[in-house]
Amino acid sequence: MAPLSAPPITTQPATRVRYKVVGLMLVMAMITYLDRVAIGVAAPQIRADLSLSAQQMSWVFSSFAIAYALFEIPTARWADRLGTRTTLTRIVIWWSAFTVGTAAAFNYWSMLIIRFLFGAGEAGAWPCMARTFARWIPLADRGKILGVFFAGAHMGGALTPMLVVWLLTMMSWRVIFVIFGLVGIGWAIWWYKWFRNEPGEHASVNAAEVAEITAGRQIGNESHGGLEYWKTLFTNRNTLALCLAYMPTSAAFYFCITWLPTFLSEKHGFSKTELGIFAGLPLFLSIFADLFGGAATDSAVKKFGLRLGRVGIGVLGNLVAAAAMFMAAIVSQPQLAAICLSLAVAATMFTLGASWGCCQDMGGQNVGVVSAAMNTAGQVASIPSPLLVTYLVEKYSDWNAPLYVMGAFFVFGTICWTMIDPRKQVFATQPA
Repeated sequence: MAPLSAPPITTQPATRVRYKVVGLMLVMAMITYLDRVAIGVAAPQIRADLSLSAQQMSWVFSSFAIAYALFEIPTARWADRLGTRTTLTRIVIWWSAFTVGTAAAFNYWSMLIIRFLFGAGEAGAWPCMARTFARWIPLADRGKILGVFFAGAHMGGALTPMLVVWLLTMMSWRVIFVIFGLVGIGWAIWWYKWFRNEPGEHASVNAAEVAEITAGRQIGNESHGGLEYWKTLFTNRNTLALCLAYMPTSAAFYFCITWLPTFLSEKHGFSKTELGIFAGLPLFLSIFADLFGGAATDSAVKKFGLRLGRVGIGVLGNLVAAAAMFMAAIVSQPQLAAICLSLAVAATMFTLGASWGCCQDMGGQNVGVVSAAMNTAGQVASIPSPLLVTYLVEKYSDWNAPLYVMGAFFVFGTICWTMIDPRKQVFATQPA
């Protein structure tokens, strides 16, 4: 009688559900920038319809950033405690509702209030992204995935000017905002029904994929609230340096989605066709900068270690951004000036993988709040950005003045990057 043999051992290949999560987040990023960028492109029509001055339009732009800054950290704290499934659903439905509500604005004050509430609703979206990726993406791939995420966001921002210019030939700006808002509501329903906070909770994820995702993951303990918690967050040297380093990036981006179309039109006399192309060029180039920057920081971390792998990318990006922004102010040829400005913005977006990677490296269980602190600092820089532009242009009668200021700001950001050490977690000494 032949001996009984043991059944063959089969190894089930790992599922790839995490890439569907990345895809969903990518769509969310594109919708976010679709709703943000649209108002800058439609600003001339909005100003004419509501009889708004340039100063009033600047306050409308800034009202979003003010609300975003006020509600970013509280919303991220909610995400850290409850997870991103319900938190992000609430965020997207809220901001989408007020995107639709923008169409109902009838004067300056109504538009100011609606855009403030829009900003309050969108606050926390990026920290939710950071927390979601910290739970669903392996440590070695975070830079690349962050690069893909921001590339998708900037693709949405780059295509929005051309899309809005085209749509304005067929419909009013009010109808455009209604359509854009409905897209976001559809995404929120999809997200809530399909997503789960942890990979192990998702019915389509097998044990092999959970093992791949959690290998080397250092979540740590969640730090409870209280005075000591907030004191640790806001006095930590790493947090402060990261927040300051992120401010130039946010300020430059906010200029792109607010006054850039007006700058190109008034300073360089671009036609509507050129405006649709060059207003989106900074974000279009940022798509490639995001991808290369995310891959570069992962590669540098493997080769040189975590600190140099993150900090080196941040320093390089800010130095190039400063040089290109100064060149944009110096050159007189319109297309070349627009290209230099676009390269400056792309160079600072090259650092996003390193910036948000640092948040995940330093945040542990509290990655939402750490990334919210950084993003809030960015919004603090964004709040005065539109107002500063109008002030400098009126004072010096020159659109180049804001470019010199932003160039100097990038030099400041370079210095701040040298003070960051992502190897040290912010709440490493906080008790659970």
